[in-house]
Amino acid sequence: MRVLGVDPGLTRCGVGIVEGVPGRPCTMVHYEVVHSDPDEELAHRLLRLDRRFAELITEFAPASVAVERVFAQNNVGTVMGTAQAGAIAIVAGARAGLPVTLYTPSEVKAAVTGSGSADKAQVTLMVTRLLKLAAPPRPADAADALALAICHVWRGGTRDKLAAALKAARR
Repeated sequence: MRVLGVDPGLTRCGVGIVEGVPGRPCTMVHYEVVHSDPDEELAHRLLRLDRRFAELITEFAPASVAVERVFAQNNVGTVMGTAQAGAIAIVAGARAGLPVTLYTPSEVKAAVTGSGSADKAQVTLMVTRLLKLAAPPRPADAADALALAICHVWRGGTRDKLAAALKAARR
């Protein structure tokens, strides 16, 4: 299963693509951070994200998309931009006919580190180890996106298989 993980952000949006199956190590396929200029009009920034997600989906053909669920922050402007970027990722996946799953930061941290309260450094360290990378993915947004994709392979992949089996049993 190939998964596109998205750590949403308006200025810096992490994207990571991994391949794997539940219970086995994953392989890193691609990662990057999509940047946009804070001085650019919001519509153009969101369009840039939409176009890049479409390109990545076409180029790498993921089977599903995993997006970090936006959580409340003190800075309303930041959470709005993050939510808007996340929505663009969700729509891009849906437009391509892909299943889209949202994960909380705690779910992702627990999946890759064993602790839902792990810090960014621990997540980056584990992503580097789990994917057997020579160097940590930088910036942290990229490591977080890869962690989302790993989380989905390990947790969402199993959930998807169970849902498919239940659906088949009902027929």
